[in-house]
Amino acid sequence: MDISPILDGFGIVLEPSNLIYCLIGVIVGMLIGVLPGLGPGATIAILLPITYGIGPVSAIIMLAGIFYGAQYGGTITSVLLRLPGEASSVVTVFDGFALARKGKAGTALGIAAIGSFIGGTVSILGLTLLAPIVAGFALDFGPPEYAALGVLGVLLISSIGNGNKLKAIIAAAVGLLIATVGRDTFTGAERFTFGSLNLAEGIDFIPIAMGLFGLSEILYNLEERHNQVHAPAKVGNVWPSRKDLGQAKGAIGRGSLIGFLLGVLPGGGATLSSLAAYAFEKRRAKQPERFGKGAVEGVAAPETANNAAATSSFIPLLTLGIPANATMALIFGALLIQGIQPGPQLVTEHPDVFWGVINSMYIGNILLLIMSIPMVGVFVKILRVRPAILAPITVLITLLGAYTVRNQVYDIFLVIGFGLLGYLMKKLGFEPGPLVLAFVLGPMIENSSRQSLLIFGGDPTGFFTRPISGTVLALVLVVALWPLISKAVRRKPAPVPAGPPADPPVEPPVEEKTP
Repeated sequence: MDISPILDGFGIVLEPSNLIYCLIGVIVGMLIGVLPGLGPGATIAILLPITYGIGPVSAIIMLAGIFYGAQYGGTITSVLLRLPGEASSVVTVFDGFALARKGKAGTALGIAAIGSFIGGTVSILGLTLLAPIVAGFALDFGPPEYAALGVLGVLLISSIGNGNKLKAIIAAAVGLLIATVGRDTFTGAERFTFGSLNLAEGIDFIPIAMGLFGLSEILYNLEERHNQVHAPAKVGNVWPSRKDLGQAKGAIGRGSLIGFLLGVLPGGGATLSSLAAYAFEKRRAKQPERFGKGAVEGVAAPETANNAAATSSFIPLLTLGIPANATMALIFGALLIQGIQPGPQLVTEHPDVFWGVINSMYIGNILLLIMSIPMVGVFVKILRVRPAILAPITVLITLLGAYTVRNQVYDIFLVIGFGLLGYLMKKLGFEPGPLVLAFVLGPMIENSSRQSLLIFGGDPTGFFTRPISGTVLALVLVVALWPLISKAVRRKPAPVPAGPPADPPVEPPVEEKTP
């Protein structure tokens, strides 16, 4: 393996400007993680217009720092306030807050910081070793393979992700429909424009992202959160004892592996990884009743797993051009804004972006470890600011950001429209992630499918004659039919015996002889 591109990547990251953007990213990520409800997805969506004014390497380094930085920020409110600041920190509430009530809030935060650093670092090493191999394999991909991969990605995020599967598929279908608005790239014909010149060029990614993830989250959280100020638990010594470290080391190791593997899968991500790691530790524990009452492993496992998953989810994005979750879809859009197409060619055409982003995570994890505990006091003060004050400021920044991209008032109306749509979706139980992912992958699926049909002379069976696309489409069928298969297996009737069991032979009564 040639390590010169890796070393060049460190040279790029250590440039002062990129170090500053990395620092900004992890700090903003931690702050967003502390504020319940907003999340890294909404923050990245709101900050997308800023990426126009900076270089591609710096922009993606900053957005990546926001993503994995938010994973630890959510831990602080989970431990101190029993209030998860990020979805992936929900499981940490169970044992983190219990430890805080025992006067061991510092121990919980220290274990979380150590586990987050180790999980993230292990996952970055895996990313460094595995990503070039996957990218090299994917160089053989053509239009049929990309079409099949796009369909698989949309189906996986819809069927494996959290929430109602039917609603997720409906949201993905709406995203694919929105992606067709505008001029046909093959014929030039207008589709679903209704005579509007604004729709003739299609709907831009930024208003959709800022509306569905930014504005809708603000509206939804204003309704759900109440304005009372919680009193956070006191933080004592943050360095865990030798006993605590001994109890946590196994959970940290297993959480790193679980997080790395689940983070790669579309629909997996940090939330699913934290849940799986916690459930695994509780199942294998000799005293499972300790969990939920202040078990150190109950903090170490999910916090390690969610940071490992946040890093490994970059593998399918950078190597295949397939976002593994909704936040990765936003970073995918940020790369497209910069004129960079994620995929197998990224490592050869833009090695500065590829290795710069990967190596920035080493620096970002070190910065998180250094800053996480000393800044707890600052985060606690931020928690005292009422949402009614923060929300209007955030809405104003969102709308101004949407306007500054193209200086069109029409984009502001789009943000408001998609914000209301996202709010209604959340109220009705629809997740916006599948819609955004399908919108991002829609053009690739359509263009690759039509190019493939031209190659095959209009014969759709050609997709199955190529080994890679045929294998991927077979996986598509398995994923699509899996709910029916699993339901049929569960309902399989128990085997009925051939006949009723034979009655045991009845011995005749013994007659007693009289003398």
